[in-house]
Amino acid sequence: MLNTDFNEILNSQLFKTVAETSVDLGIEIYVVGGFVRDHLLNRKRKNTDIDFVVIGSGIVFAKEIQKKLPNASKAQVFKTYGTAMIKWEGISLEFVGARKESYAPESRNPEVIAGSLKDDQKRRDFTINALAVSLNPTTYGEFLDPFDGITDLKKGILRTPLEPEITYSDDPLRMLRAIRFASQLGFIIEKESLDAIKKNADRISIITKERCVEEINKIMMCDQPSFGFLLLDEVNLLPLLLPELVDLKGIEEVEGQKHKDNFYHTFEVVDNICEATEDLWLRWAALLHDIGKAPTKRFSKKVGWTFHGHEFVGSKMVYKLFKRMKMPLNEKMKFVQKMVLMSSRPIVIAEDLVTDSAVRRLIFDAGENINHLITLCEADITTKNPKRFERYHNNFKIVRKKIEEVEERDHIRSFQPPVSGELIMESFGLGPCKAIGQIKETIKEAILEGLIPNEPKAAFELMKEEGRKLGLNFIEK
Repeated sequence: MLNTDFNEILNSQLFKTVAETSVDLGIEIYVVGGFVRDHLLNRKRKNTDIDFVVIGSGIVFAKEIQKKLPNASKAQVFKTYGTAMIKWEGISLEFVGARKESYAPESRNPEVIAGSLKDDQKRRDFTINALAVSLNPTTYGEFLDPFDGITDLKKGILRTPLEPEITYSDDPLRMLRAIRFASQLGFIIEKESLDAIKKNADRISIITKERCVEEINKIMMCDQPSFGFLLLDEVNLLPLLLPELVDLKGIEEVEGQKHKDNFYHTFEVVDNICEATEDLWLRWAALLHDIGKAPTKRFSKKVGWTFHGHEFVGSKMVYKLFKRMKMPLNEKMKFVQKMVLMSSRPIVIAEDLVTDSAVRRLIFDAGENINHLITLCEADITTKNPKRFERYHNNFKIVRKKIEEVEERDHIRSFQPPVSGELIMESFGLGPCKAIGQIKETIKEAILEGLIPNEPKAAFELMKEEGRKLGLNFIEK
C-alpha cells in the first residue's frame, strides 16, 4: 500500500519555508526524486537527502533559503550545473535548476541548458525517480507523474522515462543504479531495460572506478546482496568490475570427482553474514574470502580437488583488486586481507578437539578482529545437510566460549610481551642483537603453548633460563 498522504510533510517547517521563498523570489520549485519515492513506499532512509527542482537558478534559491533556515550550512555551489546544496538538521538539501541535457559518447558529463520541469523529469534515470510534488502556492501539494511512475511503484518495476538505450548509453552509471535500486527495493528491471544494459555494458569503462564502487557498496549493504551481484552477472557487468568472482564460476568433474561451485557459494556466504553484521568491510571479506580458489585449484588422483594456499593467494589478490578499483589502501583493506588470510583457521579448530593452545594462537593472530573472524566462518557454513549444519554451528559456539575463557585468563587479544627488549638488554648487558629477538620469541611461544602464564614474573624467569642457554651472563641486582 503506497502512502499518498503528503500532508505531514507539506505542513513541516522545511517545506513551508521553501514555499515562502518561492513566493519571495517569484520562482517555481518542486520536490522531486528519491524523497518522493521513498515517502510513497513508506521507506525509512538512514541518510536523508531531498532534491528540489527550481524553474530558474538553483543557486539563487539555495542562498536565499539558507538565510531563512536556522543553523543551515553555507551553500555549496556547483556553477557548471546550476546547482547548490545546503545541510540543515542532518538533511542534505539540493537545489537544481531545471535543465535539458545532451551527452557526448565518451563522457557521462552532460552539456546542460535550462529547461522546464518536464524536461528535468525526462532526464531522470527511472520513472519512480521522476515523481514530483509542487511547492508553489497555487498548486501546493499537487502530485506530478508524467511517466506513470506510480504504477511502476505499485508493480515493483524499474523503467526508464526515455528509451532505455538512450538512458543507459548517455550515462552508463545508470546501469549500476538500476541494479542497486532493484536490490534495495526488491524491484524487477523490465526486460527492455535489461537488454539495453547488456548491450551497453562495455560503456561502464567511462565511469570512474570510485563511482562504480560507490554503487557496489550500496548493493553490498542491501539485506540480500546476492540479488544484485547475480543481476550484475546476468547483464555482463560483473566480469568488467569484479572478474575475480566470475573466475570462481562452474563445477569441474574429473574421474567422477567434483568440487562445489564457489561462485554461488560466495554469494550464500555474503547473504549469511548480512544477517549478522552491517560492517561493510566484513561483508567485503565475505565476498572475497574464496577468490584465491580459482588460481589454486588442482586435481590429483590421491586426494581429488584441492585449493592449497587459497587463503594466502586470495589475501594478495585483495590488494590488487582494491588498487584497481581505487578503493582505500588503508586499514580497511588490511582488515579484509587479514580476514581472507585467516578465513579457514577457525574452521580447522571447530572440526578438531579445541585445545587452549590452538585458541590462544588464533586469538594472538586475529587480535581485536577475532569476533569478526568467527562471524565470517559461521557465515561460511552453507551445507544443505541439516545435521552437519547444526554440528558446525554448535562447534563454533564451543569455539566462541573457549575464546572467552582463554582470553579472560590469558589476555592474548591485545598481546604485549611481558618482558621488553630494553629489559633483556639491561639484564644481560647487551646492545641490539639477534639474541633479544630469540628470547622474546621463546617467551611468546611458551605463553601461547600454555607453558607459562602471561605475566611478567614467569616471563622474567624464562628469560633468564633462555639467556643461559644462549651463553649470556645475567646481571644480578
